[in-house]
Amino acid sequence: MPQAHEKLSCFLIPFLVAVSLAICSAGDDVSEQFVYSGGFAGANLTLGDAAVLTPEGLLELTNGTLRQKAHAIHPAPFRFRNASTARSFSASLVFGILCPDDDNCGHGIILFVAPGDYNFSAAFPSQYIGFVNGTSNGAAANHIFGVELDTDQNNEFRDIDGNHVGIDVDGLTSVASTSAGYFGDDDGVFHNLTLASGKAMQAWVDYDGEGKQITVAMAPIGTARPVKPLLSTAYDLSTVLTDTAYVGFSSATGSFNSRHYVLGWSFAMDGPAPAIDIAQLPKLPRFGPKRRPKLAQIIPPVATAAFILAIGTVTILLIRRRRKYRELREDWEVEFGPHRFSYKDLFRATGGFKDKNLLGVGGFGRVYKGVLPVSKLEIAVKKVSHDSKQGMKEFIAEVVSIGRLQHRNLAQLLGYCRRKGELLLIYEYMPNGSLDKHLYGGDDEKPVLDWDERFRIIKGIASGLLYLHEEWEKVVIHRDIKASNVLLDGEMNGRLGDFGLARMYDRGANAQTTHVVGTIGYLAPELGRTNKATPLTDVFAFGIFLLEVTCGQRPISQNSQGDQLMLVDWVLDHWLRGSLTETVDAKLQHYDVDQACLALKLGLLCSHPLQNSRPDMRQVVRYLNGDVQLPELTPTNESFQILGLVQNEGFDSYLMPYPSPMESINTTLSSLAAEK
Repeated sequence: MPQAHEKLSCFLIPFLVAVSLAICSAGDDVSEQFVYSGGFAGANLTLGDAAVLTPEGLLELTNGTLRQKAHAIHPAPFRFRNASTARSFSASLVFGILCPDDDNCGHGIILFVAPGDYNFSAAFPSQYIGFVNGTSNGAAANHIFGVELDTDQNNEFRDIDGNHVGIDVDGLTSVASTSAGYFGDDDGVFHNLTLASGKAMQAWVDYDGEGKQITVAMAPIGTARPVKPLLSTAYDLSTVLTDTAYVGFSSATGSFNSRHYVLGWSFAMDGPAPAIDIAQLPKLPRFGPKRRPKLAQIIPPVATAAFILAIGTVTILLIRRRRKYRELREDWEVEFGPHRFSYKDLFRATGGFKDKNLLGVGGFGRVYKGVLPVSKLEIAVKKVSHDSKQGMKEFIAEVVSIGRLQHRNLAQLLGYCRRKGELLLIYEYMPNGSLDKHLYGGDDEKPVLDWDERFRIIKGIASGLLYLHEEWEKVVIHRDIKASNVLLDGEMNGRLGDFGLARMYDRGANAQTTHVVGTIGYLAPELGRTNKATPLTDVFAFGIFLLEVTCGQRPISQNSQGDQLMLVDWVLDHWLRGSLTETVDAKLQHYDVDQACLALKLGLLCSHPLQNSRPDMRQVVRYLNGDVQLPELTPTNESFQILGLVQNEGFDSYLMPYPSPMESINTTLSSLAAEK
């Protein structure tokens, strides 16, 4: 008997161990994969910002509201590393992006892997897709990986086009990207896919931990996964992913209406993601407003006659009311449709353009604060007069082009509206108003800006001008840089606004001769001779702006005797006498002397009367950031000897006569028409 027990034990123990290992292995398989094939109804997802689960079972990331972000995360983390090596993983998703126009769509969707302590609340919407912000983009400390399905082209991230798939590591500058599409299995030919087509499509993402290879494929829904991947690149995610991390989606809208949906999703570690049952997925919604029930189904038949009479009365009232909101529209404006706001929405947003919503009055019109009725977006509406007979088409084309500018230090121009003899330009609202109100005060006393705030604003505007001159797809010349056109957002960051006078031209082309426009005190001397605005004329105005912010004084003022005083003359005189710090704003009790002297000397250099002696904006930014030292400026310096001679003769004597600044948009449009 003991021998029988011993034989039985020898058999049972290995058997029980094998069963236990099998059970544990099965449990691991269950915990390291998931699939949502029948939609997301009742799913236990962690949702953030605008993301919701619809009654139909769709994961709705955004709902069409402008500048909106969203996040949806699987609630359980996964172990992505074995010792120092990243494990293999696979994901599949079925998605749909709905836009009224696939050429003007507000950004896309990112499938990401991120650590549990990653702060998505600090991420920005618009071009940042709710994934990173302007500071964190590209930081190795992020430990994030993503595959972007992007419907907008941003030069800031070196996007290849406005319809692409990209592999992202720690930011939105993709390590590899390509236009959306797939290779047919039969012919091997590449077929384009439009991400914002409003049609559902499927994508697959795989990481081979052993081969350190990332592959991405996509195809229309119902089409098998292509054999040849759309995108494949070698990258070792062991240097990126943390031991445990979460998988999810991030999405955002921008200046255009768009909606982002996920219909199905699967994921697995160390193996292929479970197949998604396409037949069980919910349907994408119809884009646009829901159809309302027909009136005939609502009103009883016995009231038909009374209803017709009521319709006649209502029609008359509507005609009268429509006259109140009548707009000026022409056939050529069809191509600019997404950028055009209805006058009715702007009228309601601003409370009928009443004085209580008036933000300011300038030489070119009045500016009102408003809140759009549907999106609740805060806006600033500038009303100016115009003559639609000349130059308006070209002017609106440039307004729309400028509206595509994306930079943290530029006030976003959202669009326009025309009504009778008025042109309305719609901007992003800046809650802290314009910089000049903080420098010089106004009806409501603003707190004095300390030096750190002023220097940060100076550097921000310099960065924005560098983007306009050298980093965007075209060269943009602002032509009206001054403190009143610098707006302050909620965090007191400077944003250059009012692009009503801006001009642009293709890189490599020469600036065209134009009429002199701008504000006296900021106009470069050569404009009086050549009538040609260039990046260096913007640099001149920026130099005056530097002196204005540092000294807390306007470019042109009058003394007690009524004589006109030029700020640049006054600063130059103090520099020649060795008393430069006496020009710093007396309201500044504490400031960095070296930084203030740098700003003053750089302001003199930028506003040099000889344009070839001025630095370009890239050099200016390097000086302000301390990357290079400002050249030693001494009275013996040849360039500044010339500047001193000009100052001794009076700075105004150097300027050739030129027209005074334009007082209405009519003159601007006439000038544009003449140039075209």
